[in-house]
Amino acid sequence: MAAQSLSPNTPLAEIDPVWAWSPLTPAFRPWTRELAAHLYRRAGFSATWAELDEAVADGCHRTVERLLSRAPQSDSFYGEADRSVAALLASGNANHLSAWWLYVMLNSPQPLLEKLTLFWHGHFATSAAKVTDGRMMFAQHALLRKHALGHFGPLLEELSKDPAMLVWLDSTTNHKAHPNENFAREVMELFCLGIGHYTEHDIKDAARAFTGWELRKDQFRFNRYQHDDGLKSLLGKSGRFTGDDVLKILLEQPATARFLVGKLYRFIVNETVEPPATLLEPLAAGFRAAEYDMTWLLRTMLRSNFFYSPHAMQQRIKSPVEFAIGLLHSLEGSANTYALADDLRDLGQAVFFPPNVKGWDGGAAWINSSTLVGRANLVWNVVSDRDGRYNTRLALDCLPALSGLGDPAAISRRLADLLLAFPLPDAVYVQLAAVAADKISGNQLARAVQAIATLPEFQLA
Repeated sequence: MAAQSLSPNTPLAEIDPVWAWSPLTPAFRPWTRELAAHLYRRAGFSATWAELDEAVADGCHRTVERLLSRAPQSDSFYGEADRSVAALLASGNANHLSAWWLYVMLNSPQPLLEKLTLFWHGHFATSAAKVTDGRMMFAQHALLRKHALGHFGPLLEELSKDPAMLVWLDSTTNHKAHPNENFAREVMELFCLGIGHYTEHDIKDAARAFTGWELRKDQFRFNRYQHDDGLKSLLGKSGRFTGDDVLKILLEQPATARFLVGKLYRFIVNETVEPPATLLEPLAAGFRAAEYDMTWLLRTMLRSNFFYSPHAMQQRIKSPVEFAIGLLHSLEGSANTYALADDLRDLGQAVFFPPNVKGWDGGAAWINSSTLVGRANLVWNVVSDRDGRYNTRLALDCLPALSGLGDPAAISRRLADLLLAFPLPDAVYVQLAAVAADKISGNQLARAVQAIATLPEFQLA
């Protein structure tokens, strides 16, 4: 189909997959601030006014490459972050890790790296509620970040032997006399293949292959005396397989690439409509050919025509973490992340504490009457610091986005441009201008921010 005829109502099955994943061209959509803001919301959490200015000047492809590349200040930032976590781990309280990671997300010079670390945290969902050792949880977190933008194969291999994962899925009790099927089931259903691409027999024999994996002094150890060395058959192959053999067989399955591409598609592109297999097949084939290189996959997605089409823009609901970190980052603010972690837990997303092995449901599950009130309260607590818990540092009247503006209508529109970056109905702009002009209530800028952040449009990424 012709690119110019694409509309929100165009069925996904009618979109040419080759065109969809080809690099964005001006013939389809010129590069604008709106598209740049969309990129930053998906490839990070949000953008400041200066970041949007830079992105508009650089164009789509250079901006994507900058987001994928290691920032010059990354070594010093992450070095200091790792040193700061040492004191938290000494306390033995894994709850402190949530606040620590929120600080890193807010301040990292590599927002895409943090966004993908969050993606993998939900994919390999492991909770400190069961793995009560903070050091184990942090070590897994460091492993996720190390491979977040790399190849899936090494990530799968190292995560499978990660001490926190071994505890989480009971691999430490997987012995040849009594094979434990938990990890074998989840590595197929949730990590690699997805439901429908394996049998119960595959799980049973994979569990036998993983026997002998255990912890010794909190480190992975293979105990050959507890390993079942018998003949096994799974996914059409037979042999005296070990756990490592099973992981290799999983990576050879075409279903693995399709499953991972589909999951990242829902996280980065669109979670509202399930895509036809034909639309994602070029991505799955390319992902396999690139040896499961996440950088290749992200580059292809984030530069594509489809990513900047009506089928992707405003087609995701912000998670609580995306909602809060995005707001603070856009406003160039900082806050007490211990207080933020508490409020995000109440909204359903405590990092390091996913609810189950499937991670967070996401999508519409984030929004109900209670969480909408909670989001509104969180915004007001952050921008007003009314109870002092947040110790918020915001200089709204000094924001570069508002420089030189004195008219309430202009100020409220500029704030909307910063926080939303897509147009609102004229009547909404009138209402926002009235909030920004209301001197009786006081704290007009903070109230204008809250009014924008409680709009239905702000809940969309």
